[in-house]
Amino acid sequence: MWREIAPDRRDEIRVDGHKVVAYSFGSGPETVLCLNGGPGLPCDYLRDAHSCLIDQGYRVVAFDQLGTGASDRPTDPALWTITRYVEEVETVRQALGLGRVHLLGHSWGGWLSVEYALTHPEALKTVILEDTAADIPHLIGELERLRAALGPETVAMMQRHEAEGTLDHPVYQAAITILNHRHVCRLDHWPAPVKRSLDDWNMGPYGTIQGPNEFLYTGNLKDWNRLPDMRRINVPVLITCGEHDELTPACALRMKLALPNARLHVFPNSSHMPFYEEPHAYYPVLLDFLKAHGATA
Repeated sequence: MWREIAPDRRDEIRVDGHKVVAYSFGSGPETVLCLNGGPGLPCDYLRDAHSCLIDQGYRVVAFDQLGTGASDRPTDPALWTITRYVEEVETVRQALGLGRVHLLGHSWGGWLSVEYALTHPEALKTVILEDTAADIPHLIGELERLRAALGPETVAMMQRHEAEGTLDHPVYQAAITILNHRHVCRLDHWPAPVKRSLDDWNMGPYGTIQGPNEFLYTGNLKDWNRLPDMRRINVPVLITCGEHDELTPACALRMKLALPNARLHVFPNSSHMPFYEEPHAYYPVLLDFLKAHGATA
């Protein structure tokens, strides 16, 4: 079960001339390298949900991606591309001497994991794709379906404010709040690590790569689709999502069907964060997969 644990090591790594801060927990022979969502979020929420894997003998590593948390925060929008972030992951892996890893990517970190797996397959033992997608145009259609559940008048209101650029209007923000509660985290009280990450969100990378909010994609990845290439990912893959996830089970199924060696688990009482919403169900699924494909398998 998750809990907040102080890291055993804090490393500063030079990436593209900037400082990136990484956090290491435990010293086991198998390393789980965590890539958090956002983009633009500090790693707190994913790091603190998975550092407890040290109890099972794993080493866990997470890092604040460039532009977030304790890492440097340059303002050049040219830095905010998935290609550059892929090489940032590789720089961190090599700098820390991690060898082949179990790569765990959540949300945007899942997009990054797919791209990394296609670029650096030799670095991987397994891939864990959590609450993510590999076809953004299909995801945009799924998000429109979720928004439609608010009713036609609310959808029309949202579209009007999006067209006029008035996304800060209280009525529009109220609709986003409802969608976030339904499809991002369904808990009445969001865990402290989630609040810390959200309170320190850098909207520069987020807006450039994704868009202004979770339900409107206008950034440089709005046309990204790696489904046709996923057959080249030959390591074992675990795909997880919540039944009420903003990155829906339909997105997860498309990835499973595109991969040669994947299993999919949907958590029925979760949205976008099963590790907080359904921890008693989440951790056994993750640990069974890791144990099946670890050094002792």
